[in-house]
Amino acid sequence: MSPDTTAPRARILLIEDDQQFAATLSLSLENAGYDVMTAPSADNALALLGQFSFHLAILDEKLPCSAGLALAPLLRKQYRLPFIMLTSCGQESCIERAIVEGALAYAIKPVDTHQVPPMIATALARGNDIEALRDTRDQLQNALNQERDISVATGMVMALLDMQQAEAFEFLRRQARSSRRKLGDVSRDLIDSRGVTLKT
Repeated sequence: MSPDTTAPRARILLIEDDQQFAATLSLSLENAGYDVMTAPSADNALALLGQFSFHLAILDEKLPCSAGLALAPLLRKQYRLPFIMLTSCGQESCIERAIVEGALAYAIKPVDTHQVPPMIATALARGNDIEALRDTRDQLQNALNQERDISVATGMVMALLDMQQAEAFEFLRRQARSSRRKLGDVSRDLIDSRGVTLKT
């Protein structure tokens, strides 16, 4: 399976300290239609992550000083970058650890470089699904936060201006309309200022 040639080429970050293997795998991935940048260490990888955006990382678990396992949480949490783990350990405990660290797939060395492109295509698809779920979760959380802020701000208006709930809510709506701002933003400001921004 190769990437859709009509779509932008996915950029892969290959984090591997074995230069010969990295060169071989990079060539195979480039022939399959991917853009590849290589990093021989965690520090090099972090430098590249600060300069470029990537669609996927391929991470060698056995980087010097166990840097591979230390880098995995950063890829997942800070950069929200899906990754495949390369490991020389075929034991079930090693595979489970790769999954726990967030790897979308794993390959046991020595790796047949021709088998990696299909694995990447699958990981990219899974990564897109996960990102879509994260976006949905964030949108729902934002909606819940706004509902909470509006409820708290309504209560503050009720207490400060001696209004009933419906009257206080309508008061906030008028404040939002007059300032051409969202009701949630007006409510958040009122909460943050502890009522100082309240305008009668």
